[in-house]
Order: sequence, then structure tokens, then C-alpha cells
Amino acid sequence: MSKVVLITGGSRGIGRAVALLAAREGWSVGVNYREDARSADDVVAAIAGAGGRAVALKGDVALEADVIGMFDAATRALGPLTAVVANAGVVAPAARLVEMSAERMRRVFEVNVLGACLTAREAARRMSESAGGSGGSLVLISSAAARLGSPNLYVDYAGSKGAIDTLTLGLAKELGPEGVRVNAIRPGLIETEIHVASGEPDRARTLGRSTPLGRPGTPEEVAEAVVWLMSDAARYVTGAILDVAGGR
Repeated sequence: MSKVVLITGGSRGIGRAVALLAAREGWSVGVNYREDARSADDVVAAIAGAGGRAVALKGDVALEADVIGMFDAATRALGPLTAVVANAGVVAPAARLVEMSAERMRRVFEVNVLGACLTAREAARRMSESAGGSGGSLVLISSAAARLGSPNLYVDYAGSKGAIDTLTLGLAKELGPEGVRVNAIRPGLIETEIHVASGEPDRARTLGRSTPLGRPGTPEEVAEAVVWLMSDAARYVTGAILDVAGGR
């Protein structure tokens, strides 16, 4: 059976690294993006240049119609999905809760929580054996912020990622009988563009030195864990929340 994965937020950072590694491991890849078509096209071109199959899929995960559309488009272009990575997420500039606007918090939760739930729902509808699917793997991207709280930085983001941990535990039990494994990765201080959005572009590099391993992580190191969870090597792993955080 062919291996097909849809990765939300697949054009940059951790999503990009997962897409490139999955393609090297023989997966056909759907690369979702919201606005940056050039970056998504670059990922698709890199995969195609190495002999793989990939398609760019525009869509905002916070919008139900967009999520359904990207799943439909991925299936038409690549075939039935056997894995989904719910990676799309946003963070806002560092602030204390008392300083945050409702608009900021709403967008964080719409993308990080509602977006993950909509993505997981469509994955379940298409991969569940009772719906005619062949089972598969759903990997949700949480964050070490879920257990650290991120005080004075972005407790809204941390709260949204705490919801991902809970979603993982519940869905693993709900979808296990349907042949769908559900797991999460909690990255720590990883060198990606998300720190620019928080207003602290050097945060991972600066704080990474304080981790037990003495450095920040890379998107490629997170991707290794994600692709392993997608693979048959992890066929008895479900309901797991795996920290990739350098011991932090």
C-alpha cells in the first residue's frame, strides 16, 4: 500500500522538515500552507527533484471548508491518506495575560485548537476502518509550553498546546479500535521562524544553552520523531506524548 501523508503548516519550520524527511522515506506528501505559496512550492519542488511525489495545498486550518478542501485535494492528487500531521500553529508577541487582546487569544485558539480538532476530525473520517479507510497514524504537534506554562511570554499559546495533549489522549482511545494511532510530539526550544513571531528571534539559541543537552534543537530532529511515529516501526505506539526538548 502506498504511503500518503498530509502535513498542515508544511511549508516552513518543523512542517517543512517533516515533509522532506517523509519524502525521503518513500511517502507521498501533501504540503499545506496558508499564505506563503512560494515556500510551499519550494518544498514540493525539492521533493519532486529527488524523485518523490508532493502537492501544495492552500488552506487555513481554522476554517472548516478549507480543511475539508485540502483533504479532498490531497486525496485526489496522491491517493488515500495513511498519515496526517497536525502541525499548523501560531504564536503572538510575548506578553502577560493582562495585556492580551481578545482578538489575539481568539486567533491562537482558532488555529492551534480548533484547527487541530478539524484536522483530526477529517483524518478520522477518512482513515477510520469503519468509514472504509485502512487505518493510519495521526501525529499532533504540541509544545513543551504545555507543561511549562510560558509565564510572562504566552500563556495563551501554552494553554492551546495543553489542549493538544488532552486531545491526543482522548483520540488515541477513540480511534484505536478504528485502526488509527494517535500520538503527539512536544518540541522544546527549536530553531524555527516561530520565535520571530513571538518577538524574540534569538530565544531558542539563547535559552537552548541552558538545557541539559546545552543547545537548541533543530526542525530535522523533531521530524525524525514525527516520521518514526508515522511508520510501522511505531505500530504499537498510541496515546504517547513524546518530548523532543533536550531534557528541558
